[in-house]
This record gives sequence, C-alpha cells and structure tokens, in this order.
Amino acid sequence: MITQNNNNRNIDPEKVTAERLNGYAALFGCIALVGAYATTGQIIPGFV
Repeated sequence: MITQNNNNRNIDPEKVTAERLNGYAALFGCIALVGAYATTGQIIPGFV
C-alpha cells in the first residue's frame, strides 16, 4: 500500500527575507568577532 503525503506549505516571502537577513547579520557578527580577536587578541576589546 502506497501512502502519499502531500503537505504543501506556503511560506510567507517576508519570513524568508527576515531569516536570510538574520543569517547575514549572524555571519557578519562572527566575522567581526574573528577580526577583533585577530587585531587585538581579545574576544571583546576593552573588556577585561
């Protein structure tokens, strides 16, 4: 017996855009973290 499951989900384009923007912001934060560590040697510059 073959069961077909047709779950067609409609995802709002606004949510896709928001998640993509969130991903870009997270990547930028990681790159900034690595850059700050490479230049100063501290994870959070100025914080002891």
